[in-house]
Amino acid sequence: MRHIDKIIVHCSATPEGKHFSAETITSWHRKRGFSDIGYHFIIHLDGSFEYGRMVDVQGAHCRGQNKSSIGLCYIGGMNDTMEEWVDTRTDKQKDSLVELLSLLKKFHPKAEIFGHRDFSDKPCPSFNAREEYKYICNDL
Repeated sequence: MRHIDKIIVHCSATPEGKHFSAETITSWHRKRGFSDIGYHFIIHLDGSFEYGRMVDVQGAHCRGQNKSSIGLCYIGGMNDTMEEWVDTRTDKQKDSLVELLSLLKKFHPKAEIFGHRDFSDKPCPSFNAREEYKYICNDL
């Protein structure tokens, strides 16, 4: 099992309210030269999620942080014209993120929760994940 010390939240940087599958994201990532989808989990608009890479396989979602992290990506993060980064999470996505992050913390209690923005100049995931989810880190 890989050593996990970070759980990193991303957005797909796609228009608000528009569905995208893990298969679609996989095709985008392969076009960029990745061997597979970079994320471990994709959270859909309805709160359901799809697996990307298996958790025991290193991701390709955050330069310099992939070796010891798990990457979660919610669909959305941009306004409908793709001109602004916006927190587009649906209530169901918010609930699923809390549920999934809480579960992952149980398996990896020393892992801290971050947003991609904590390691990049991009505003991804369009909200401050580290601040929003700090209570999950403190609950355990």
